[in-house]
Amino acid sequence: MFERSIVRPILMIAAVVLSMTNGVHAQQSYAVIAQNGVAMKTRDGVTLYSDIYRPRADGKFPVILMRTPYDKGASWAVTPAYQIATHGYVVVVQDVRGRYTSEGEWYPFRRESDDGYDAVEWVAALPSSDGRVGMMGGSYVGATQMLAAIAHPPHLAGICPVVTASNYHDGWTYQGGALEQWFDQNWTTQLATNTIWRLIAKDTNALLGASTLPLTQYPAFNYASLPAGADATAQLAPYYLDWLAHPNYDAYWKQWSIEEHFSDIRVPALHIGGWYDIFLSGTLRNYMGIKAHGASDAARNGQHLLVQIGGHAGFGRHVGDVEFGDEAVRFPSTDVLIDWYDYLFKGVQNEFATDRPARVFVMGANAYHQESDWPPPEAQSTRYFLHSGGSANSLRGDGGLSLTPPRKETPDKFTYDPANAVPTVGGSLCCDAAHYEPGPRDQRTIENRNDVLVYSTKPLAEDMEVTGSVTLELWAKSSAVDTDFTAKLVDVSPDGFAMNLTDGILRLRYRDSQEKPELLNPDQVYKISVDLWATSNVFRRGHIIRLEVSSSNFPRFDRNLNTGADQATSRQFVSATNTILHDAEHPSALLVPVIPARAATPR
Repeated sequence: MFERSIVRPILMIAAVVLSMTNGVHAQQSYAVIAQNGVAMKTRDGVTLYSDIYRPRADGKFPVILMRTPYDKGASWAVTPAYQIATHGYVVVVQDVRGRYTSEGEWYPFRRESDDGYDAVEWVAALPSSDGRVGMMGGSYVGATQMLAAIAHPPHLAGICPVVTASNYHDGWTYQGGALEQWFDQNWTTQLATNTIWRLIAKDTNALLGASTLPLTQYPAFNYASLPAGADATAQLAPYYLDWLAHPNYDAYWKQWSIEEHFSDIRVPALHIGGWYDIFLSGTLRNYMGIKAHGASDAARNGQHLLVQIGGHAGFGRHVGDVEFGDEAVRFPSTDVLIDWYDYLFKGVQNEFATDRPARVFVMGANAYHQESDWPPPEAQSTRYFLHSGGSANSLRGDGGLSLTPPRKETPDKFTYDPANAVPTVGGSLCCDAAHYEPGPRDQRTIENRNDVLVYSTKPLAEDMEVTGSVTLELWAKSSAVDTDFTAKLVDVSPDGFAMNLTDGILRLRYRDSQEKPELLNPDQVYKISVDLWATSNVFRRGHIIRLEVSSSNFPRFDRNLNTGADQATSRQFVSATNTILHDAEHPSALLVPVIPARAATPR
C-alpha cells in the first residue's frame, strides 16, 4: 500500500494518456478474456511478465503492446486495456525489466531496445495475433516505444508515443545544460520505492539505511551528504549518480538517444504532446526527425502530431489557473489511440486519412487547428527587440518590446545570487503537483523581483497568433566564469494576469556545444541563443506580449553556482552581475512565429 501510494502521481501521468474515454466507435464490440502473469524470455534469459487481454472470439487480431515500469496490474493499465480489447485488439501490458513482477535489474533506457524488440516479436507470435503489432503509452512508456522502434523489429507496424522525449540528455535529464532537478529527483525517488521492496523481498538486510529514507520528500537520497546516503543511492538508483557524472552530451547519452537513430525508424507514428509538458520538445523533435530522416516511406510519410494543453501538467478543460473550455477535451486519448490503429490496421478512413497531419490546440482561441505540417509553413519569424533606459528590473522598470530595432541604449543589469534564486511558478513540471503546481500560473510575484528583467509590448491593437518555435537571441555578459540565462514568454491580460506560455534556460558553458563546454571570460560580451521550445497562442486585442529574463528557475532547474566547478559536487558559490545589451551593435531580440491574420481563424 505504501509503495503504490508513493508512485500514484507517476501512474496517473501514464494513465491519463489512455483513460480519458467518452467517444463513440461504430464497430463491433467484443467480450474480453484476460490472462495474467504470462512469461516471456528475453534473448539473455531474463523472464518478463505480461497481462494479456484479448477478444472472446475466434480469429486473429492486431496486437497493441505497452511496456511499463509503473505496474502492469494497476487500474490505470487494466481499465484501458479492457476497453481497447473490446474494439478488436489483443492488448499486452508488460512490466519492463527489473520492475514489479519482471526479473532483472532496473536501469532506465539500457535494455529497452533489445527487450522491446523481443517483446514485439513475442506478441506477434501469440495464437490470437494476426502478426501486426502497435505500441502505446506515455512518458517513460513512450520511451519504451521509441527505443523499440529504433531496433526495428520486423512485426512492429506502428507506434503512438505520448508526452515523451527524443534525447534523454537534453529534454529528459538536462535542458540547455542545466539539470532538470525537480523532475530528476522526484521521478527517481518515486521509482526507487519499487526497488526498495524488491531488495527487501530478497534480503531484509540488503538495503543499507532503507528504513531511514524519507520517501515522501525529494530527493529521498543525497549521494553527497552521508556515506549511508551514498550507499543507498548506489543501490536504489545508480543511474541517478551516472546522470550527475555525465553533464555533457557524451557517449553515455548517445547510446540510446532517439535523435541519433531517426534514420533507423521504419514505422508510422502518432506523437501526442502538450504545451506545458516537460517533454514537449521531444514530441516535436520526434515528429520532425522521423519525417525528415525515417528509414522508409511509411515512416517519412506516416508521422502525425497532436498537441494538447498540459501533458504532464494535466489534462482536461482546466489546466493550471486557466479554463480552456469544451474544445480542450475534444480528443479523449484512448479514443484517439483506437482511431489511430483503426486507421493503420483496419483501413478506417477517419481523421488520420488527411494530408494535414498536425493538429494543435491554440490557446487564446481555445480551439484546435489542423496544420499541413509542424512547424506551420505559413508562420513568419518576427523579431521583437528589447528596449530600456537601463532599468528593466521588475514590473516597476522601463523594459519594452517592439518591432523597432534599438539604437543607443543603456544595458540592463541584475545580480544573480544562487542563495536567493528565482522560484519556480508553474510551467512544464512533473510529477508532484502537491509541492509545485504546474501549467499556466500568474507570474506577477516573479516579475516583482529586481533580479528579473521584464520587457513588455504596448497593448496589442488586434489579435495576433503565435504558433511555432520561440527563441531569445541575447547579447550578454557576466562577471562570473559561468552562469545561466532563463527566459519566459508571457501573455498579459488587461486585468494584469500574467500567463506563462513557454520558457527556456541556457547554461553558458554550453552556449556553443552541449558536448564540449567552455567557460566564459568574465565581462566579455557573447551572443547567445535561449531555446524557449514552442507554443501556440492567440494574444488577444488589448493583451501584452511580455518577456522575462533572469538567471534561475529553481527547483525546476538546479542553481548555477557561477564558479565553473562541477555542479554535482561543489558547494561553493558566488553571486554574478549579469548584463543584457540592446543597442544597434547588440540588437537582443525575442523571435516569435507569427501566423498571418488571414490564417488566424480555425483551420
